[in-house]
Amino acid sequence: MDNPKRREFLIAATALGVAVGATAHAQAQAYGNPDLPPEGALNAAKNPATHDTVIGPQNPTLADQFPSSSSPPATDVDTLPMFWASFNNAHKRIQNGGWARQVTQADFAISTTISGVNMHLSAGGIRELHWHLTAEWSIMTRGRCRITTIDTQGRASVDDVEAGDLWYFPAGLPHSLQGLGPEGCEFVLAFDDGAQSENNTLLLSEFMAHIPPDILAKNFNVPADAFKTIPLNSKWIFQGQEPGTLAADRAAAHVVPGAAPVIFHLSRSSPRHSTTGGTIQIADSQNFPIAKTVAAALVTVKPGGLREIHWHPNADEWQYWMQGQGRMTIFDNGPKATTMDFNAGDVGYVKKSQGHYIENTGTGDLVFLEIFRADRYEEVSLSNWLTHVPPGLVAQHLNIPASTIAHFPVGGPGVMPV
Repeated sequence: MDNPKRREFLIAATALGVAVGATAHAQAQAYGNPDLPPEGALNAAKNPATHDTVIGPQNPTLADQFPSSSSPPATDVDTLPMFWASFNNAHKRIQNGGWARQVTQADFAISTTISGVNMHLSAGGIRELHWHLTAEWSIMTRGRCRITTIDTQGRASVDDVEAGDLWYFPAGLPHSLQGLGPEGCEFVLAFDDGAQSENNTLLLSEFMAHIPPDILAKNFNVPADAFKTIPLNSKWIFQGQEPGTLAADRAAAHVVPGAAPVIFHLSRSSPRHSTTGGTIQIADSQNFPIAKTVAAALVTVKPGGLREIHWHPNADEWQYWMQGQGRMTIFDNGPKATTMDFNAGDVGYVKKSQGHYIENTGTGDLVFLEIFRADRYEEVSLSNWLTHVPPGLVAQHLNIPASTIAHFPVGGPGVMPV
């Protein structure tokens, strides 16, 4: 039988527990540290017995590259899948004439939409004639390179590219790359499939070696003996002679007007966003029409600057960090929030519609690429969204006065002024 006094006691105890819990909740949660249990090294500082540093075996050189992993902000919570990779520790395949190293989904599980290759060609070094099952997008990072391709209507393109220039070859269209003097060239390729590898391309040398000589003779209308010295193994990258003038090569390749331009001078283009904090330059199908499956942004952030809080609703973002140092935080539902440090040569990845921001943590300019498997660059700015909602509604959400909201930047600056 129920005891009235016991029931009254339980009700009182429950009420007391709720009150104590509410008080503990209020004390534990604070501005800049919103989670329970509370996160961050600042909590360890309250207890001398708690170690917030690693005292066991460690690699200090590696650990120093990731301070935000060993001591994350107190606003980080849970853990997102690893969104950092790097060309710096990727295996380098070296041949006479150049080398390549890659980051694909095989090594970087989160990267399902884009794979990347960093390649060097010596002066005269040739990446042999080939084609891919995917589209190839590339940015030159130094030196000069001559590229050749042909479109589906048989119109050839022969062009020279230099640092800051892009090229784009649609899937299935054959092409070649050759380093020019004096230093050759270096570039980064992005394929519109995370599983694409530099080692599974369709190579001219391998194709020719696997066609019977009599078929080659019929196809090219020459004697079969003409092919008796073709290579029986792939050439991939090899040292060749430097080409002659661009005009001479264009004439020899029967270049005629009409083919869609396959190159774009990104570094010389007008920024879509420009502030005292940096710039954002865009290349997508709107200003580079042939690039139907890859859109990109070249972002420069000045020291102390911030790539504003934003997300991309139409595609995952694959990043190539070209210069400087930075720190990126990504937010996802859960909630999950993880911060990671990046340096030149690193690769980052942000899933579609995940909120993120990037700080310049170095002393010089931070320069990185945002690459998307999409035909258009699209972005949602957090500040631009909130300034296009009635201020009273935002005020009720965030518990801040409308007068403060009036100071939020309108229009989405892209990079915050410094």
